[in-house]
Amino acid sequence: MEETDAVLAGVGARLRALRTARQTTLAAVSERTGISVSTLSRLESGHRRPTLELLLPLAREYGVPLDELVGAPATGDPRIHPRPFTRDGRTYVPLTRHLGGLHAYKLVVPGVRPGRTDRPELRTHDGYEWIYVLSGRLWLGLGERELVLGPGEAAEFDTRVPHAFTAADERAVEFLSLFGPQGERLHVRARPASS
Repeated sequence: MEETDAVLAGVGARLRALRTARQTTLAAVSERTGISVSTLSRLESGHRRPTLELLLPLAREYGVPLDELVGAPATGDPRIHPRPFTRDGRTYVPLTRHLGGLHAYKLVVPGVRPGRTDRPELRTHDGYEWIYVLSGRLWLGLGERELVLGPGEAAEFDTRVPHAFTAADERAVEFLSLFGPQGERLHVRARPASS
């Protein structure tokens, strides 16, 4: 019983980390899951014991397996089994399975309608992000700058700088996003260090 209590005690922090990583509010999660804001708040703070009836819709909402929500022990299989989810018309394919630390996603953003010139609102949050364009062209608003990145181009930035991204034209854009919520910088090596 002590082991079960210990596992359930960590659920709230994992739920909060998932919600924060997706930059959504308790009210928005409540609307999409049918779970009241007060229940969600108590779950995240550890003042409500999680039940299967609460965890199933939350796992579906966040696009993660139930065992990840409860912190089930690793099976030894290193493969990731992505469960894509869609937010605001964008498809996110999680490439990491752990809730803390660095998050990796493949994003697919549909092209903009011909003649449309408005851009998404710039936002800020804690963290550091690195993006790499796989196909299409990505419009990146970063502070006062507007950039267009093509396939094979990358950008990295502090997410406390106002930023937003979308497809640069009518074609969809696919890119990789690595995000560190604690603001750690990404270090990329093209080849192994020599000894």
